[in-house]
Amino acid sequence: MYRLLITDDEDLEREGLEWIIQHMLPDTFQVIHAENGRMAIERAEEYRPHIVMMDVNMPGIQGLAAIREIKERLPDTKFVLVTAYDYFAYAKEALSLGVKEYLVKPVRREQVVKTLEQLVGELELEKRKRTDELELRHKVSQLLPMVENELALMFMVDQILDTGVEELSDWLDFPLDQGCAVVVAFPEDVYTLDKKKIYDIIRSYAKTHGATCIVSSLIDRHMAIFMRKTPGIQDDQWKEETKRYGEKLCALADRQLDLAVSVGIGTARNGAEGLRKSYFEAVFASTYYEHGGTVCHFDELKHGGGHGISEREKSPLTMETPHRSYVISALQRIREEREQQTLIVLERAKNYIQGKYTEDLSLEEVADFVHLNPHYFSKIFKQRFGETFIDFVTGLRIAKAKELMASDHLSLKEICFMVGYKDPNYFSRVFKKITGVTPTEHRGQSR
Repeated sequence: MYRLLITDDEDLEREGLEWIIQHMLPDTFQVIHAENGRMAIERAEEYRPHIVMMDVNMPGIQGLAAIREIKERLPDTKFVLVTAYDYFAYAKEALSLGVKEYLVKPVRREQVVKTLEQLVGELELEKRKRTDELELRHKVSQLLPMVENELALMFMVDQILDTGVEELSDWLDFPLDQGCAVVVAFPEDVYTLDKKKIYDIIRSYAKTHGATCIVSSLIDRHMAIFMRKTPGIQDDQWKEETKRYGEKLCALADRQLDLAVSVGIGTARNGAEGLRKSYFEAVFASTYYEHGGTVCHFDELKHGGGHGISEREKSPLTMETPHRSYVISALQRIREEREQQTLIVLERAKNYIQGKYTEDLSLEEVADFVHLNPHYFSKIFKQRFGETFIDFVTGLRIAKAKELMASDHLSLKEICFMVGYKDPNYFSRVFKKITGVTPTEHRGQSR
């Protein structure tokens, strides 16, 4: 039910309009009365009406002035101007206030009904639009962590996709101009805890404190946070900010998770490859000290901070330290998770194809369904199933055609259309290419 505010200094006018509305549009409006502009403003603040029917000429605050003030507080409210005078004298100001409808006294009931039905239609449309927007925002909010994790994985391992890093970074509004990796390393007893809770707490903190960032999932006892360096900030100041950020992460894990984590911070670098190097540095720094609750910046180790590291140890890719097995294990888990995600995506694609192969199905449609680049999808599909997308679909169609041919109830032309082909001659050529015989010959052999 919509709220309708009728403003007129004449009681009979207000009551007459309400009578028309309640009889012609039953159960549609809750009607509120106001006898002047001041009262209209007060009632609008109290009831927040969807539609306001406003008389122009009233004692005290005039109709257009009241509309102006209500509009400031309730910008989505619809206004209908009611006047016994020449409307055009008010047209310019009324249009500037968003008034699109007006009624001339004495008001005819058909005109009242038509005007209100039109406005209700607009309100319904706006309501559906808001619902759709909220649903879209909800879906996007659910998708964002997955997209972030995908981009994080691209930084953490050799780039797997032919394209994607730049597209995802643009979509996530995460420029690749300069940034660094922050790695949160958890103790071994993290395996006994709720991983989702850990991820949610760390990600929530990362998103509400510090610079723009993307956050990976919890992989083999560590999470990676890729932070964009604040433009214009000096290197020393950025280094101090990231150190404080790491200290707060340690305190957060101790307070909310009862875990002594170590935080490693890589140096600020440019581009996807630079962030990948920063990640390796952060992994090394996070494991440099034996005890938890510490923050270690790789740059400090390079320049003799802490215990210092040798030239050979400066590259996490070639380091020979007690922590090397941890790093190798972490990278292996990342690769395994990436491969597992690919398998899940391909199984979804396969199920989608099996449900729609008799339709006009394209590779682009399936790739879009699983949110992959068509070229990359084609490549990994063949690697996984040993045949191209077209060959896979063709195999399903021919197998179904053979099954249908076992019965004499359907003609070959009907079967052709049922399995997804529009041209019987083309169907016959494809069938012979796959089976070695024509559809007619196959049916004869199967009898």
